[in-house]
Amino acid sequence: MSVRRIARVLIDSPLPQLDRLFDYAIPDALADEIVPGIRVRVPLRSAGRMLDAYVVETDEADAGDRPLSEIDAVSSPIRVLTPKLYALARRAADRAAGSATDILRLAIPKRMVRAEKTWLARPVLEAPQVGAEHAAWAASMLAGDEGLTHCIDAAGRGAFDAPPRTIRLENGSTVGAWAVLLAAAAVRTLAAGRSTILVVPDHRDQSQLEAALDARAPADAVIRVDARQSSPARYSAYLRMLAPAPCIVLGNRSAVYAPVHDPALLAVWDDGDPLLAEPLSPGVHARDAALLRQELDGCALIFAGHTRTTDVERLVGIGWVHDVSAAKRVSPRVVLSATKEGESRGARVPSAAFAAAREALRAGPVLVQVARPGYAPVLVCADCRAPARCAHCGGPLHATRRGAVPTCAWCGRAATGWTCPRCTSERLRMASSGTERTADELGRAFPGVRIIVADGEHPVATVDDRPALVVATRGAEPIAESGYRAVVLLDGDRMLLAEDLRIGESCLRWWSNAAALAAPGAPVHLVGVTGPVARALATWTQPAYARAELADRAPLRMPPTVRVAALEGSLGAVNLALASVRDAVPALDDLAVLGPTTTESTSRALLRFDYGLGASVAEHLRAALIADALRARKNVKGRPPPVRNTLRVRVDVPDLDL
Repeated sequence: MSVRRIARVLIDSPLPQLDRLFDYAIPDALADEIVPGIRVRVPLRSAGRMLDAYVVETDEADAGDRPLSEIDAVSSPIRVLTPKLYALARRAADRAAGSATDILRLAIPKRMVRAEKTWLARPVLEAPQVGAEHAAWAASMLAGDEGLTHCIDAAGRGAFDAPPRTIRLENGSTVGAWAVLLAAAAVRTLAAGRSTILVVPDHRDQSQLEAALDARAPADAVIRVDARQSSPARYSAYLRMLAPAPCIVLGNRSAVYAPVHDPALLAVWDDGDPLLAEPLSPGVHARDAALLRQELDGCALIFAGHTRTTDVERLVGIGWVHDVSAAKRVSPRVVLSATKEGESRGARVPSAAFAAAREALRAGPVLVQVARPGYAPVLVCADCRAPARCAHCGGPLHATRRGAVPTCAWCGRAATGWTCPRCTSERLRMASSGTERTADELGRAFPGVRIIVADGEHPVATVDDRPALVVATRGAEPIAESGYRAVVLLDGDRMLLAEDLRIGESCLRWWSNAAALAAPGAPVHLVGVTGPVARALATWTQPAYARAELADRAPLRMPPTVRVAALEGSLGAVNLALASVRDAVPALDDLAVLGPTTTESTSRALLRFDYGLGASVAEHLRAALIADALRARKNVKGRPPPVRNTLRVRVDVPDLDL
C-alpha cells in the first residue's frame, strides 16, 4: 500500500481567514510534479471554485487523517516561492497584522507563459565573473570608507551618511557619490561570489546606480526591478534571481523581497522618501522589510542617505544599527539667507542669494528649488485671503499662466466669473508661485540667461555646464555635469507650514539632497528659514536633528518612539476590535487609544503601543480582522449583503492623523 502524500499550500486570496496553510492530498498523477515552491490550482469547498495557491511544503499523511480534497492541477513547474521568501513574507505579514499572500503579491510577479518557456529553454547559467580591473576599481572607491566595508564584511547593520557631492564617471555620466559607493560595494560583493540588493525610491536614483555599474559588472548579472518594466520583463528578471548564481538587483521598494542567491548586502537608499512606504496592504515599509530580511538571511544591511530619519536614528540609539561614518567628513557651504535692513520682508529672493546666483551664472548653472510646480498653484481671495475653491467640487483653484482663467486642480473646470463665498469679492491673487512663475520672474531678473524648468510635467535628468537657471521642485532636481555653481532653496518657510508630523525631517531631506548637487565650495542659500532645521542644514548635523526630534516626540508618544496602528470601519467594528485587543493585551494603558472619530461614512481610531508589545498587539489585531470578516460572511449568507464598512487595519502609520 502506497503512502499518501499531502501538500500544505498557501491560497492566494485577500480574505484574512484564508491566511494559513491548508492540507491537500497529492493525486498519484501529480506525485512527481508537486514540490515545494510551485504554483497549483486547488478547490475551495466553502466557495465552490478553484483558486491559485503556492505549495509551501509536502509531507506524508497520518493514518488517522480525515479525507482531504485533492490538488486539481499544477499551474507552473518553477519553484517561484523559496523557503526564505515564504519565511520573510510570513514574518512581515505577522508584524503588520496582514496576510502573507499580500506580501507575496508584491514580491512574485504574475506568471508569463512565454517568458517562462524561454527561461526553461535557456542554457545552464554560469556564475558571473568580475574582472581584476573592476575589482580594483571597487577597492579604490571604497578605500576611504573602511567603516562601510567593515560593516559589510561583518554582516552588520549600519547607518551610512553619504558624502554630499557628485562624481563624473569615465562614461561621461555624472551621479551622486552615494551611487558610486553602493555600486562599488556591489561589485566587490559580486567578485566574492555573493549577491547584492540595492533598494532606491524611484527611477532617477535607479538610473544613477545603473550608470555607476555600467561596464563595471557583467551585464547579465545586473537585474533591474521596477514598475516601468513590462510584465514579461519583470517575470524574466524574477526567474533570473531564482537561479543559483550571484547577481546585483536594482529596484524600488518591492526589490527588498528579491529571492537572490546567497545575499551578502542589502542597501536601502534614502529611507525617508515616501516612495519606499508601501501603500498596498499590509503596508510594510521597505525599511522594516529590510530589517526582517537581514535577521533571516544574515546579510549586511546599510541604510544610506544624506540625512538620517528618526526611524533609523532610533535604531542607532538602542544599538540595533551602528553609525557608519566616513573617514573624512565633507559638507557643502550652506548660507542662511535673510532679508537685510531696507529690503522688503516680502522679497522672495534676498539680495545675498540674488548676488550669489548672479556671480555663479558666470561660471555655470544655478539651481533654484521651489515648493510647487505650475504657474500659480494656490490662489486666494484678494480681499479676505480665503482659499479660492471650485464651486462644483470644492477643489483648489490654480492658474496655468499669467492672465489665464483659473481652473480647478481636481475636476479641471474653468472658474469663469468666480466669486468669493465669504466676502463676495471677484478678485483673486496668487498665494504661492510655482516653477513656471518663478522661471518667469527670474527670466526678467536675469535677461539673456537660459531658463530650465524641471518638475513632474517637465522631467529633466541632467543639465550641461553652460550658464542656466534651473528651476526645479523638490526631488525633481537635475544633475549638473560638474555640479551647480550655486543652489538657492526658496519657499522653505512655506514647506515647514505643512500639517505633517515629519515635515521638519522631510524639509531637511529635500534641502540636503539639493545641496549635495552643488559643486565643491559652491554656496547653498537657504532663504527665509531659521531654527533647528536650518541650523542642522548649515552645520550638516542631520543625525543630531533626528535625535532632537526623537527627544521631543517621546513624551508625546508620537512615532517612531512608539508604534501606531490605525483602525477604520464601522463604529461598532472599531470599538469591538479595540475592546478585544485591550482585553488580550492588558499592558496597554489608558492613553493607548486615540478616538474613535466618526464621519458620515466611517470611523477611525489610533492605537499606540510600545515596540515590546508589537507582536502581541499585531496578533490580536489580526484576530479582530478575521473575526470581523467571518461575521460579515455569516451575515450575508442566504440574503443580500448589508451596507456596512469592513474593518481595515494599518500598522506603523507614520503620523497621528485623526
